[in-house]
Amino acid sequence: MPGDIIQLNVGGKRFATSKETLTWIQDSFFTSLLSGRISSLKDDNGAIFIDRDPALFTVILNYLRTKEVDLNNVDISSLKHEAEFYGIKPLVRRLCLCEELDAASCGDVLFHGYLGPPCPPVPDFMRSRSQSIISTDSHHAIRGATPQRHSSVDPRPGDSNQDDVHTHARQMSVDFSALMHHGSSIARTPSTHSMSRLSLSTDARSISRPVPYESLSTRLAHAQPMSGYITDPLKVTMLRGHHNWIAVAYPHFVCCFRMKDSTGWHLIWTSSYLDIPIERIAINAKVLSANQDNTNKMVAASSASLVRLWSISDGDGESREIGVFNLNVSVDSLFFIGSQLVALSKLGKVGVWHSMTHNWQIQDVVAITSYDKAGSFLLLGCENGSVYYIDMQKFPLRMKDNDLLVTELYRDPAGDKVTALSVYLTPKTSVSGNWIEIAYGTSSGTVRVIVQHPETVGHGPQLFQTFTVHRSPVTKVMLSEKHLVSVCSEYNHVRTWSVTRFRGMISTQPGSTPLASFKVISLEDYDPNQSYMAGNDFGPFGEQDDQQVFVQKVVPETDQLFIRLSSSGRRVCVIKSVDGTTISAFRVHECEGSSRMGSRPRRFLFTGHTNGGIQMWDLTTALDLMSPVEESKQVGPIKPSTTEQNLGGPTPKELVKLLDQCDICQSQNSTPCISPSPSIIGGSIQRPCLDLVHGISVPNIEHLEEQGAAGGIEKSQFGPGERYRHNRSNSYWV
Repeated sequence: MPGDIIQLNVGGKRFATSKETLTWIQDSFFTSLLSGRISSLKDDNGAIFIDRDPALFTVILNYLRTKEVDLNNVDISSLKHEAEFYGIKPLVRRLCLCEELDAASCGDVLFHGYLGPPCPPVPDFMRSRSQSIISTDSHHAIRGATPQRHSSVDPRPGDSNQDDVHTHARQMSVDFSALMHHGSSIARTPSTHSMSRLSLSTDARSISRPVPYESLSTRLAHAQPMSGYITDPLKVTMLRGHHNWIAVAYPHFVCCFRMKDSTGWHLIWTSSYLDIPIERIAINAKVLSANQDNTNKMVAASSASLVRLWSISDGDGESREIGVFNLNVSVDSLFFIGSQLVALSKLGKVGVWHSMTHNWQIQDVVAITSYDKAGSFLLLGCENGSVYYIDMQKFPLRMKDNDLLVTELYRDPAGDKVTALSVYLTPKTSVSGNWIEIAYGTSSGTVRVIVQHPETVGHGPQLFQTFTVHRSPVTKVMLSEKHLVSVCSEYNHVRTWSVTRFRGMISTQPGSTPLASFKVISLEDYDPNQSYMAGNDFGPFGEQDDQQVFVQKVVPETDQLFIRLSSSGRRVCVIKSVDGTTISAFRVHECEGSSRMGSRPRRFLFTGHTNGGIQMWDLTTALDLMSPVEESKQVGPIKPSTTEQNLGGPTPKELVKLLDQCDICQSQNSTPCISPSPSIIGGSIQRPCLDLVHGISVPNIEHLEEQGAAGGIEKSQFGPGERYRHNRSNSYWV
């Protein structure tokens, strides 16, 4: 009967209500339960038992009674989940609307813009297939009586210069074909952004019609590729910026965007398809050539041991491939210093290309574990405990000697590996020139600061301070005008100090004062690709004379990033993708201000996504809007409190929500847990070897045993015949 009293036991709490109250919404959980369409359990008192949250059921039952919902102290997402379980559709619609009000597709005040995904270039193996179809159909058309209309693909701009590829005196440019499997090759034709507009189809008629990037990317993913092809062609893997240009790397091509004052960001150039997946990229938007103009930009991409370099016109985006250079070992870092392109390998190789002489030079050094650059200097931290430097301004003068001028600057007193390095050049004053201040971390967890006065260059730097607060290898260190920041491998544990300066120079009166201690937890994919860490480096980002930030990406598959001050760990803001897509790479870059009066440089966070899009976020505004718990007023160590912890990284509630879709695997490290993974121990460019165990990629056991404390892994953890937990898509290191 409609007036029957129904006794319920929800999660151990008893409820009594009428049948009419429970069943006025059709096709709900309760109509099915009370009609007998689904089975039910009863407790000892005869009440129907429902194994759900009683607190949330109270809100839902009140809604069924009054058609009103009280959202005070209730998590909307959890309530919506319960309402969906019970099939209360009117309540679900209301809660969905509440969530949509807080998640606008246009973003919040920090959202600055959106760049749509480019159309991926056509791979050579698919272009050859399409051209053969055209050729076959054209042959039939000539022989047939009825003429047929077919369109051919227009040649790319710059094809007339196809053979005009620069070679260099020290080492000739090489072709990818020598390193590809199955004898495949890559076209060496210069390309422009018009390359991305090439059509692709299965017959000659459809080739003449434009193909949307969604259709093309789908065909690329389902094509029969050659070895090394990645089936996610539009996933952003890396971003790099220089001045008002950004370079974006996808698995098999690179594109560039440029910002103009009045019209905003534009896609300028897209490379041709590259067979080998891209692992590193670099961009130089201020190249001084022999005639001292700045009309061309330089973009470089590396795959395995090969470095490909392009020159891009500033005006129309026309490009010319300068050459392909071989470092002979895997490229671990790629960047520009002035007009020179530098490629580093952890095995002890330095490759340099100069824009004026067009020479490619390779130099053997000690195994490299860290590096930094300051002005025209490249500093290398090495496995033998020494810090070396190369003055790039002297590079052209040394070419005839066939040798780079690599000079030992300092040797660690304990002989530990230099696993992190940071250089700070003090501003020149009327009293003295630039002081060279260097902070470095070691594999034993020690952080040291050394200083060299410009008047004592011949005597080498002097040891200034030593900190032994870390018990794990130091993976990052940053010395800035106001702070010293160090990060070790145990959960990315960060220690910070305030730096005292006198007339711009570091001072011991009163010396560096401990400021904060916090962790930037970042879980890694169980089997990340080579470019993952290059595209997801958490910082710190920012100029050394300005406030720096960490970008915390808690899990690889997420649409959220936590922006935190590097000096204190306090939260600046939380960035969430406006379209809900996964963030696959990110980079903080400061763009130049416009020529308008009062304009100033602005700091942006660029996020690349799995759908190929790029979203921009205004970090300058975020820092301006921070609640004034000012760093300038902080004179002593920051005392941790519950409130301040909530303003740092993810809260326990936020962390659990982020981990909902993750399968946390047992760490293979002796710390017992380590983050980042052994792939970047000893600096961002050090990666362990990989072996296949039962078809699963795991760190090479013998290599890790030799690595010792630097790798944080013991051989005893790998039992004979042991199988490792692995979930290819959702397994992460802790």
